[in-house]
Amino acid sequence: MSVFLIKTAQLLLSLSILVVLHELGHFIPAKAFKTRVEKFYLFFDVKFSLFKKKIGETVYGIGWLPLGGYVKISGMIDESMDTEQMAKPAQPWEFRSKPAWQRLIIMLGGVTVNFILAIVLFIIMLAVWGTNYVTKDSAKYGYGVSKTLENYGFQQGDRLISIDGTPIEDITIPVNKYFMFRDISNVKVEHSNGAVEDIKLPEDIGTELFEAGDLPALEARYPFMVDSIEKGTPADKSGLLPGDKIASINGNEIEYYSDYKYHLKGNTEKEVSLQILRDGALLDMNITPDEDGKMGFFREITDEDYLKFTNRDYTLSESLSGGFNQAYWEVKDYLAQFKYIFTKKGATEIGGFAAIGKMFPSKWNWQAFWYLTAFLSIMLGVLNLLPIPALDGGHVMFLLYEMVSGRKPGDKFMEYAQMVGFFILIALVLFANGNDIYKAIFD
Repeated sequence: MSVFLIKTAQLLLSLSILVVLHELGHFIPAKAFKTRVEKFYLFFDVKFSLFKKKIGETVYGIGWLPLGGYVKISGMIDESMDTEQMAKPAQPWEFRSKPAWQRLIIMLGGVTVNFILAIVLFIIMLAVWGTNYVTKDSAKYGYGVSKTLENYGFQQGDRLISIDGTPIEDITIPVNKYFMFRDISNVKVEHSNGAVEDIKLPEDIGTELFEAGDLPALEARYPFMVDSIEKGTPADKSGLLPGDKIASINGNEIEYYSDYKYHLKGNTEKEVSLQILRDGALLDMNITPDEDGKMGFFREITDEDYLKFTNRDYTLSESLSGGFNQAYWEVKDYLAQFKYIFTKKGATEIGGFAAIGKMFPSKWNWQAFWYLTAFLSIMLGVLNLLPIPALDGGHVMFLLYEMVSGRKPGDKFMEYAQMVGFFILIALVLFANGNDIYKAIFD
């Protein structure tokens, strides 16, 4: 099976689980409060359905457009824009006839399930697989660091000892998350000459790294060689061959892949001179990277033991507390990303379904699948809480206004608000997926 099909299958399965459980979060309290649910759909049934069956008063179905799903609740102004129903007198089984507190619970049901699902998945993953973590000496060749971090005293080949006093052995998440999303101020490192240093970092180190494009900020170093060449790329045109080793760029020695990235950075569409080691001989070569600063070759890691992980097993009680803790930090880290999104550079990084699909591994891996499903569940929960009409958060916003003021927004106002929210969502979806298409064509 091709990599594309494996990634697509994982994405569709993950989305199906998330959509069904999210909509159940609305469905169950609606039924508990004796509110009629007319439809329960996985994916959207624009014009036609792949499957549908009526059971009791509800039509259950699968649509053909995999952009989400929905439940249609009687007497509610939603994406169906059923104004004809709303023009009739309110019935006791309708959403609009229920007390505000019941309507609030129904609307919050979906995101509540999203967050509960993430916690449950993290608990199960810790109980089944435990966690993998690195120690100070796990990176065989140390870490390659970005130019931004060099400005603060980091050196190529550094080994990490602790972050804000927490030993690396106790850190079970990717270290780069600390630089981007956590308020860290001190990193203790051991330089390649054995000297130990405490490095102070500014509060806005994440923003500085993001704006400079220095991501990841640091990564484990490993030796590499050219594995294969993309047709029509600068590497192909220059005569680079599989098996070649890049010995230097503009006179700078290249031993690890992080060295290659470091010395190539900033050379967008500028000719660089290379020394290539081929069959034991050094060859000189000039090459001009493309507009993204890439040459167009795939690399092969020549030492698979460059980074070693240590596994930690969890008891059931440790899994329970660890699952809650992980969910908390995943939500916190995800919220921290918004400060980067609302920038000119951040807007270009927003991705749609293709970007999400690329997150899944090229080989089926259940541990990775369930982690990404938990992460996407958190993402879905957070995004649905945004106060945009047409999202759950928009409905919650108007319900809270009603509960505080004692005045219910008029149906016409809600119709217009729903239309505005719908167009905002469509624009965001088109923008995000448009970014994916642009990157697929030009990257």
